[in-house]
Amino acid sequence: MFAPSHPEGIFTYGAPGLKFGPGARHEIAHDLGRFAPRRVLVVTDPGVAATGSPQEVADQITASGVEAVVFDGARVEPTDASLVRAIEFARANGPFDVVIAIGGGSSIDTAKAVNLLLTNDGELMDYVNVPVGRGQAPAKPLLPLIAVPTTTGTGSESTTICVLDVVDQHVKTGISHAALRPTYAVVDPELTISQPAGVTAASGLDILCHALESYTARPYTSYEAKQPSERVPYCGANPIADLWSEKALTLMSTAFRTAVRRGDDVGAREQMAMAATFAGLGFGNAGVHIPHANAYPIAGQVGDFHPAGYPEPDGTTGHGLVPHGMAVSQTAPAAFRFTFEAAPERHVRAAQLLDPTAEMTDDPAELLPTVLTSVMRDVGVPSGLAELGFGQHDLASLAEGTLKQQRLLATAPREVTEDDVVAILADSVELW
Repeated sequence: MFAPSHPEGIFTYGAPGLKFGPGARHEIAHDLGRFAPRRVLVVTDPGVAATGSPQEVADQITASGVEAVVFDGARVEPTDASLVRAIEFARANGPFDVVIAIGGGSSIDTAKAVNLLLTNDGELMDYVNVPVGRGQAPAKPLLPLIAVPTTTGTGSESTTICVLDVVDQHVKTGISHAALRPTYAVVDPELTISQPAGVTAASGLDILCHALESYTARPYTSYEAKQPSERVPYCGANPIADLWSEKALTLMSTAFRTAVRRGDDVGAREQMAMAATFAGLGFGNAGVHIPHANAYPIAGQVGDFHPAGYPEPDGTTGHGLVPHGMAVSQTAPAAFRFTFEAAPERHVRAAQLLDPTAEMTDDPAELLPTVLTSVMRDVGVPSGLAELGFGQHDLASLAEGTLKQQRLLATAPREVTEDDVVAILADSVELW
């Protein structure tokens, strides 16, 4: 597949500090002591704020003698405009010594952008990945960021990525830099108990795709050897990331369906929270590829589709909402059918971890797509792009958006052409 003249022999690995377990959120005020802050900013969204958990944490921080300011305006599936509003709030109400994110990936990603623009000059688009933005690297150190996930899926508490919807370009993209990785992740499964079934399903599929994509990513040895200054967080499949991905798939094989059907099952919730953390530690270093690259234009170009369990549209984007994990999952079966030939044994192994009872298909390339599609049907997500409102006439526009995600496509284990992308999308219009 890839035959570098001077193969890479070095891989990198990074991770935040981690505290995991029921009730872990109640120790945040104590843990802040290591940073000796005077003022902290708590970033959350209206839905999570309504549960009372962010204010509870803020009150505990205040009781410890540290001023806590709460911003509860993070948008589910952030846009460039919503991030700018959060940044303006933070700049107007600063200075701050620590940023704390409490919420799903949207709140954590909002906090990453806020942290970046609190500490560095310029505007948001200066730092957004090229070709959508200018891809500038931060010049100054960021504040400590504590990430407290309330959904089980995004892995944003472990990663160096901030995802956003650039509305006028109708595309999702991101900011990617090692400096964005949270300093500390506090994973408290109790915070996920109230997560609706639809949110659990979508975010759980994000866990699966994180694990599957990083496990099937092109190996770090398939790249040309890099100079130290050229190293980026996504370095390709490697032995450490593989271990995290395998364990995440094993946990999801038993916990995922249970957590969707019985949201109050504490054991299943805890296993999913752990799987999300493990998958984040894996893909945050190895990378993701085709399904995630496809997901950004799917979410950015959707019409009026809106899933159950998510906030109603706020009218600021001009289109509906496809949750990130749902968007990623829709083309994953076709994508893994395409990548199979790059590493057949990995695709078969991944399918067997996700479903140890699965019988081998007549064509081994169909095993992982078959297993993944079965999971998708069981947890109740849409049956393909058609159910989201896309048809054959949308494939060229979606492919154009996918091809803008070269940072992700570079991690694919096969070279991906425009024709390949169109074929994968076409194969995803109806999954069952």
